[in-house]
Amino acid sequence: MRTPPCLLSLTLDSAVHNLSNITDLSPFPDHILIELFLRTLRAGKLTERVLKLFIATGKDEVFSLIQALNIQVTVTPVLPTSKLMSLSIKDDEIDIVIGALRPDLTSFMNEWRTIFSRFHLIIVKDPDLKEELKIPEGFNLDVYKKPDIDRVVGTSTSTIFSGYSCRYFGYLVSRKKYIISVDDDCYPAKDNKGILVDAVAQHITNLTTPATPFFFNTLYDPFTEGADFVRGYPFSLRSGVQCALSCGLWLNLADYDAPTQALKPEERNSRYVDAVLTVPARTLMPISGINIAFNREVIGPALLPSLRLGGEGKFRWETMEDIWSGMCVKVVCDHLGLGVKTGMPYVWRNDRGDAIASLRKEWEGVKLMEEVVPFFQSVRLSREATTTEDCVAEVANVVKEQLESKDPMFARAAKAMVDWVKLWKSVGSSTSSPGA
Repeated sequence: MRTPPCLLSLTLDSAVHNLSNITDLSPFPDHILIELFLRTLRAGKLTERVLKLFIATGKDEVFSLIQALNIQVTVTPVLPTSKLMSLSIKDDEIDIVIGALRPDLTSFMNEWRTIFSRFHLIIVKDPDLKEELKIPEGFNLDVYKKPDIDRVVGTSTSTIFSGYSCRYFGYLVSRKKYIISVDDDCYPAKDNKGILVDAVAQHITNLTTPATPFFFNTLYDPFTEGADFVRGYPFSLRSGVQCALSCGLWLNLADYDAPTQALKPEERNSRYVDAVLTVPARTLMPISGINIAFNREVIGPALLPSLRLGGEGKFRWETMEDIWSGMCVKVVCDHLGLGVKTGMPYVWRNDRGDAIASLRKEWEGVKLMEEVVPFFQSVRLSREATTTEDCVAEVANVVKEQLESKDPMFARAAKAMVDWVKLWKSVGSSTSSPGA
């Protein structure tokens, strides 16, 4: 049963809807003023007049929030967004991380050759994989195996890098600004015209153009060629915020949970939707590590291996680490005023595993989601949390306080999050190469 809203919450909601009748916000206490500002943003009511009303309070907290969210105080004519190209990223600023759960990567690597050959690759072998990896020549890559993981991480951490979690070791040892992460059972997709999709290029486009999490644009990503902001979109929000995470999709085998996949064994995703969307602020989503890209320097520590199911297997629907990690990183992005995009690029995902046989293993995770989602929806971080590491540490503390009593798994997750932050600070900023 949901807890009914408190009187303060109802009062703030009423204030948001009656801002046109308010002429002075300066008597409001700082914490209430900040909450009112955030609710005004989410409600799409931050007009030029309302923005000036908040600025007129003279509160430093308001100015800091406006600056952090990159909100334009002075409204000036805005050029069509197709002419506003943001950053340009060089090839040597990108690492492509591949978690190897299968020994023979020959077909996978050759399919991606025309796209991957320009970039440095980090391949992390699942520590539980006994066979030697088969990797074709012609790539600039580093391969990390169990001895490398043990050497870098040591034995004093609760972080586990087995199974799909091996990819996080690649995130840890990378020294590049941007990371593209692709699973070893995914191949390049083709668009509706039969043209091969350059997933790396699309991810980079998503990351180098602003996100718009505080007001939903009904014409998809306004920074995409052929689109723009729709009528009524506040000019004060059109500059957007930095996009820190790009979540791609997949064709063929959809990323269903085991119960859904078992009920629809023949269903395949064949719809290629030519669109990118910014996920609204305070909206959670089930991020999958199958096909993502992110700014490592900005949110790297928030993508972490922490929640593991008791009977976790080697198939995607038997795991929860990326779902938990995704909700954590979304809370962090919302708090820090960063954006998350979803949609293109697509990859082609091959059939893998027996959903019916996995039902028992994943059912534990299905039940946990009923606790996890309301928890992350309620998490609010303090103003003292100004870095990603700070945010993750605060989330870990709240997990321990609120969820530990419900299941020992949450206590282990909280400890793994704290250990991950320590690892990131000690290993993530140093230089490490395989076999060094």
